Amino acid sequence: MKLVILVAVFGLSLAQHNPHFKYGRTSIVHLFEWRWADIAAECERFLGPKGFGGVQISPPNEHIVLNDPWRPWWQRYQPISYKLCSRSGSENELRDMISRCNKVGVNIYVDVVINHMCGAGGGEGTHSSCGSWFNASKKDFPSVPYSHLDFNNYKCRTASGNIENYGDKYQVRDCRLVSLLDLALEKDYVRSKVADYMNSLIDMGVAGFRVDATKHMWPGDLEAVYSRLHNLNTSWFPGDSRSFIFQEVIDLGGEAISSSEYFHLGRVTEFKYGAKLGTVFRKWDNEKLCYTNNWGEGWGFMPNGNALVFVDNHDNQRGHGAGGASILTFWDSRLHKMAVGYMLAHPYGVTRVMSSYRWNRNIVNGKDQNDWMGPPSHGNGSTKPVPINPDQTCGDGWVCEHRWRQIKNMVIFRNVVNGQPQSNWWDNQSNQVAFGRGNRGFIIFNNDDWDLDVTLSTGMPGGTYCDIISGQKEGNRCTGKQIQVGGDGRAHFRISNRDEDPFVAIHAESKL
Repeated sequence: MKLVILVAVFGLSLAQHNPHFKYGRTSIVHLFEWRWADIAAECERFLGPKGFGGVQISPPNEHIVLNDPWRPWWQRYQPISYKLCSRSGSENELRDMISRCNKVGVNIYVDVVINHMCGAGGGEGTHSSCGSWFNASKKDFPSVPYSHLDFNNYKCRTASGNIENYGDKYQVRDCRLVSLLDLALEKDYVRSKVADYMNSLIDMGVAGFRVDATKHMWPGDLEAVYSRLHNLNTSWFPGDSRSFIFQEVIDLGGEAISSSEYFHLGRVTEFKYGAKLGTVFRKWDNEKLCYTNNWGEGWGFMPNGNALVFVDNHDNQRGHGAGGASILTFWDSRLHKMAVGYMLAHPYGVTRVMSSYRWNRNIVNGKDQNDWMGPPSHGNGSTKPVPINPDQTCGDGWVCEHRWRQIKNMVIFRNVVNGQPQSNWWDNQSNQVAFGRGNRGFIIFNNDDWDLDVTLSTGMPGGTYCDIISGQKEGNRCTGKQIQVGGDGRAHFRISNRDEDPFVAIHAESKL
């Protein structure tokens, strides 16, 4: 009997590591704070045709609404109920978006906030995205319903009720994260309410979940919730498919709670990845790109099959979370494109690309005073649509890194080389490196302060290829550089350190 249970749990966890990408797609994009109507349109006009595998969406549940003209982004992470009306849109708009994205082969992954409700100082009334009444000081959320009995009132041993020592795993899991009311996920009733919420989304057709603040919940409690989840909707996924689960665990090493405690439940966010890659591309701490010849597990990252990786996310691009100033974002666009290109070329992990909006930066003593600012909004606080410019970039404050030619083309590169091993590594013992992916792709970077001029074995069949960084293949011509690969697989590369994008990539489908 024990063996049967073990096999069942092991099979469940393996299933929850699978993102269920369709048609050989390989990457997720986080459309942070986008409206459901805009995501649906983006799936149809861009993400589907360009080979993106899925979208991580912002939390869709009812959230607190703060009386501030900028409506801070983090109000989305303060639930009032599990009703599906948020500043991204209504439940009907959410359903429509999920269906339309699935129809064009793009999965939806929901950011779920199940560790807590709103902050203890959130007041009372109907200042919430669906207009539901609540009283935070009395822990009264009748729209769920939750009462004071459903929170970790007595387990926390700190005077403030908040986490005071991150070295104490009991505080981290039983006390309030920055005053957010901590749900008692050990209680069967709370587990059932959380599972009902997630199941309503599964039944609509989502492919999985990004689980917020995972390290603040006990693994056993999460296992109890995940085991109650329905199989994925068979209108879009094979029978008996389980939700893809990727869990936010900030673990840079030396933490009281290790990311490995959650591996059996699904994939985990590898925060060391972006922090280290940023340090390498910035050339800080004497790091060099040539040192990445054993990138991945060789750098002390979690096992490949457990990792979800990213260059930046919505937290650490604002200086929160993990990685500090090393994190590369759209504010450092030249290095950001190189780092994302490296991530998408390298076989390690399931990759997620960030798509952001701009805010009014105000750096004082190294801290951005405006990192709280919400998405581009109208005067009444409603989120603005995402307009697409004639050159296919976005306007009105939306950055849309996923539409940048270099990043969009590298998403396609990853699809083309999927399943091929890393091969033909070369470096100059400094910050010029190159590597292939079998005979399907090859990429070369120049992050040195001098020009690169070298002939290398690419592993590619002979012919003329379009560089997909400076341009791309359109019909029978290249809009950017051409790379000639000889019959012996060798090609000559010249990359000036002054180039707008000092890297070159070719793949099997960019051949003329």
